[in-house]
Amino acid sequence: MKYLVFTLCFVGVSISCACQRPNYKEATKIYYNALDTGNYNALKNVLHDSVTLISGDYITPYNHNSFHEFFKWDSIFKSSYKIIALEEKNQVVIATVAQKNKRNAFLKNNPLKYKVEISFANDKITTFRELEYIGVNWNNWNQEKDSLINWIKINYPKLDGFVTDMTMAGAKDYIKAIDLYETYKKVEVE
Repeated sequence: MKYLVFTLCFVGVSISCACQRPNYKEATKIYYNALDTGNYNALKNVLHDSVTLISGDYITPYNHNSFHEFFKWDSIFKSSYKIIALEEKNQVVIATVAQKNKRNAFLKNNPLKYKVEISFANDKITTFRELEYIGVNWNNWNQEKDSLINWIKINYPKLDGFVTDMTMAGAKDYIKAIDLYETYKKVEVE
């Protein structure tokens, strides 16, 4: 009987260890892999009920529904993500990430490389704080963005506002604006 109780306790501890939540680095890998593969359910499993994105002075809070909208916005650009480096310290992860997508390509910064600090509560991601962008040419970025915005305002005013519309429809308008502008530039060169 004594051995049976010991065996059951050992099995119980083994099972509970096998079912533990991922550590912070693993949760970060799951998050970026889920973004890369378009798997929102996997992504949602590592996110806390509320998530905050901090980019400079901009602080954007999300719940699962609003984060799903952000996820859908990002997916329209056919984004791919590659983790370059991960460092875990003091219950945060510093991730260096390369993001490729159609928007970044148009803005002449593809891949877009950045460092982000990821914070956790109850083993779930709560905050993404952008730390720095690596090798980004902001002059090219702003020049391309401004040219696109100005051309769209004049030629397709119904699409105006696509840059700040962080919905799936806004992302589709952004892609449409890029396609129209690139077609115009191609014809202009010929």
